[in-house]
Amino acid sequence: MSELKELIEKYIELEENFDEENEEQAEELHDLGHEIDHLVYHEEFVIVYNASTEDEEVVALIVSDEDDEHEEFFIPVYTDEEEAKKAIEVFSDESGENDFGFDKANGNAIVQAYAEDEEFLGLAINAPQCDFVIFSENVHDCSE
Repeated sequence: MSELKELIEKYIELEENFDEENEEQAEELHDLGHEIDHLVYHEEFVIVYNASTEDEEVVALIVSDEDDEHEEFFIPVYTDEEEAKKAIEVFSDESGENDFGFDKANGNAIVQAYAEDEEFLGLAINAPQCDFVIFSENVHDCSE
């Protein structure tokens, strides 16, 4: 299991048992989130694309309501190929299409590719199996 995946699982567990009055727990959650931000910047992810489209469009998770003027979205990314294959099964079932492929890219490159798109919110890690999102402005490297 990747270090990032382990940290995300730990973060989710801490968040589920979070007590607002416990300052030590709040600090641990903040520090863990910051560490995840850094790992996402450098992590190599698997991204899923629709191979049946001419330009092999990357799968996006739309989070806006149908009534919204803009379609805000996250790009789902996966910590390994097994997670991506599970997601492809779900996407195929939901869309009725089964021509998906995947490729690899690091977190910073993915965020930079969509940085100019005002509707881009960030990355959804191991979605839909895991409901963990990281907003694009949080993906950074303190050494820069």
